[in-house]
Amino acid sequence: MKKKEILVGLTVALALVLLFVGINFLKGVNVFKAANYYYATYTDVAGLSTSAPVTINGFKVGQVRSVEYQYDNPGHVVVEFSVDKALRIPQGSQAVITTDLLGTATIALRMGADRSAFYSVGDTVATGVDAGLMSAVSNDVMPAVSAIIPKIDSLITGLNTLVSDPALSASVRRMDNITADLGASVQSLRTVMAAMEPVSRNVTSITANVDTISGNLSTVSGELAAAPVDSIMGELNRTVANLEQLTAALNNPDSSIGRLTSDPELYNNINSTVMSLDSLFVDIKRNPKRYISIKLL
Repeated sequence: MKKKEILVGLTVALALVLLFVGINFLKGVNVFKAANYYYATYTDVAGLSTSAPVTINGFKVGQVRSVEYQYDNPGHVVVEFSVDKALRIPQGSQAVITTDLLGTATIALRMGADRSAFYSVGDTVATGVDAGLMSAVSNDVMPAVSAIIPKIDSLITGLNTLVSDPALSASVRRMDNITADLGASVQSLRTVMAAMEPVSRNVTSITANVDTISGNLSTVSGELAAAPVDSIMGELNRTVANLEQLTAALNNPDSSIGRLTSDPELYNNINSTVMSLDSLFVDIKRNPKRYISIKLL
């Protein structure tokens, strides 16, 4: 009977131990890990709860063990927190409550620079409260937003007035017409460009011909540059001199050529001779037997 009672007692004790370990495990407390305990006193612990993390530079080094109100010191709350056994907190450090955007509070240890003296286990660490992001938003951003809201309201009123103005609708319709006209103009321009394409090809061909002509002119210029211009000019000068001598002879009545062109008696004699020859040819045609005798054997 005694063995059975002992077994039941051991079972109940083991269940209690497992329950204690399980509850602490759910709280995030490792009962098998050695830790040092410290205290901190605050006047405002909004958002801070048991099992909240204790961090240094964002790294978790412990957690909050308990949060209790001091009834013998109204307005103050005592927070017990544990840190790793190997961590020693220097004198002058602060346990500051910080709040994130969602309102969850944590304790951030801001280590002091003096490492000659340290808090003993169970000491009360100096405290502070970080304003947090939400507090900065409430104190800095919200007043600016409140000042902007009336301006936004005025802006919306102005926009409503502008939108309801019939002139705006008329302007939009005119813009639609202008857009349609631009579309028609673009289409017409495309048609003109398509029609200009053969002209462009002809221009290209003409340009090629101009290049050819330019090359030929260059060749002719080279040939002219290589021609014996001096000898040609000498021949031209001699020809002009001969023509001048011939002209002078024709204009001189004493020269033989001048007499041919200026003596009227010579002209009359030549004319009379031509007339006589003409009469002779006429008579030959009329009386060929007089001049030609044909004898048949």
